[in-house]
Amino acid sequence: MSCYELEALRLGLMNVLGTDDDHAREHAEQELEGRRDGPIGALADAETLSAVERHLDAALVDLEETVAATDADDPEYDYLRGRLVAVRDAERAVHRLTAQGESVRDGLGEAHDVLHEAFPVED
Repeated sequence: MSCYELEALRLGLMNVLGTDDDHAREHAEQELEGRRDGPIGALADAETLSAVERHLDAALVDLEETVAATDADDPEYDYLRGRLVAVRDAERAVHRLTAQGESVRDGLGEAHDVLHEAFPVED
């Protein structure tokens, strides 16, 4: 059993962050071998945080549907539910990352405005 959504998310975040960890990338690629279709593949290939959020949401919907369609007596049922909890937690972490990035961006804009107020530029 594998956590496809989490490995795809790791790859997408490596793309976004420009991470050059060949070992981690190879491991994630191996975990996803044969599973890079649909939202999982799009998530693994994401290059922006907004794309990561969008494809993670789609992957989460697919996982929720899988859990809902799995009989509670199935030996994989508990694992699937645990995977769902882990992916929902990861989704919240990505939202926090996006919010923090936006806060930094907004703070830089405010710093820029304050700098121009303190040192006006004459036209």
